[in-house]
Amino acid sequence: MTPFQAILTAAAVTLALPAFADSELAVTDAYARVASPAAQSGAIFMVIENHGSSDDRLVSAATDAAARAELHTHLAGQDGVVQMVEVTEGFAVPAHGSHALARGGDHVMLMGLAKPLKEGDEVALTLTFESGKVLEVTAPVDLSREAPMGDHMKGMTHGN
Repeated sequence: MTPFQAILTAAAVTLALPAFADSELAVTDAYARVASPAAQSGAIFMVIENHGSSDDRLVSAATDAAARAELHTHLAGQDGVVQMVEVTEGFAVPAHGSHALARGGDHVMLMGLAKPLKEGDEVALTLTFESGKVLEVTAPVDLSREAPMGDHMKGMTHGN
């Protein structure tokens, strides 16, 4: 490599770096599931990692796989009944930290599925953050994965 080629290569790498600087947010271990083959709703779980130096917040999710995708969590009411409710303010993802969307807790709720979700299908999901960053995620449908302490979706009621 000539000195001129080395300079051109270094300049090209330097100019390309800003394209990678926006990869501060990442999603790991994403998967989708439904309670039964005939279910009209489902959920997507994942871990959102923030490798950046600023806090961020997941504020919305969108997919063609369902009529609506909402950010939800589980809350115990005064009567002791646990309900899934929409979290309109979204989920905080701290700088140099992560936020788990897991069964029995925070998750992306899919309502009005366009078609039944089967083992091995994939759900394309767009996540939008308060910072304006957008992540495109593909979540495989995994109906056999066990929840850490059993399936928390059984027996839940859905409310707003």
